Amino acid sequence: MAQEAVVGATGRRKRAVTRVRMLPGTGEIKVNGRPIEQYLGRASLLQIVRQPLELTNSTQRFTILVSAEGGGLSGQAGAIRHGIARALARMDENLRPLLRKAGLLTRDPREKESKKYGRKRARKRFQFSKR
Repeated sequence: MAQEAVVGATGRRKRAVTRVRMLPGTGEIKVNGRPIEQYLGRASLLQIVRQPLELTNSTQRFTILVSAEGGGLSGQAGAIRHGIARALARMDENLRPLLRKAGLLTRDPREKESKKYGRKRARKRFQFSKR
């Protein structure tokens, strides 16, 4: 498959949604206009985001522009990883089995359960008093 100029994909995790655009470049990753190291901060989150790139040996091949919204930093990091993996698979079909085997193309379906009325949280009850 011929390499396209710009490849886009959407990544999701928890309440976070990211739009990822990959273009040939130097390996720079920007999230909402800021460098990813400055945006995420923690090394563990940076490692999560770089996982699909390291797996496919393409850390220095692309410039990645990300628009992230919703959720917290952890959810956004997972959503960015999902989006990058989907963009890589769209760019080169031969990478799909490798990314699939590593579990990077599967959307993590876990979300916070919504709060119920008459309860403190989704399942926690108020303290029971007999008298």
